[in-house]
Amino acid sequence: MSQTAFDHLDPATLAQWLDAGEPLTLVDIRDPMSFVQGHIPGSRHLDNTSIAALLDETPRERPVVVVCYHGHSSQQAAAWLAGQGYVQVYSLDGGFTDWAVRHPAHVAG
Repeated sequence: MSQTAFDHLDPATLAQWLDAGEPLTLVDIRDPMSFVQGHIPGSRHLDNTSIAALLDETPRERPVVVVCYHGHSSQQAAAWLAGQGYVQVYSLDGGFTDWAVRHPAHVAG
């Protein structure tokens, strides 16, 4: 097994997956107010109170994409989720900040 339990995902690839309707789970680990003000459509806010529901509801074989502010904190969360048995875990490079600049039409809030 490799040292890294998750993969990096560039915004263009995520946009393609979303446009194609690929089955995946998007989780946003930013603070609740930031999430309410803007997030990628279809994403769910993930924090210490909602993690149990995610673990119960999300099949381990379903791809999970973790979003944070700039793509740094999401790497730790992605590694943790991979440790929980998720097979395909991704950290969005550049985070929501970069996503919002590159794909403003794909921002809800």
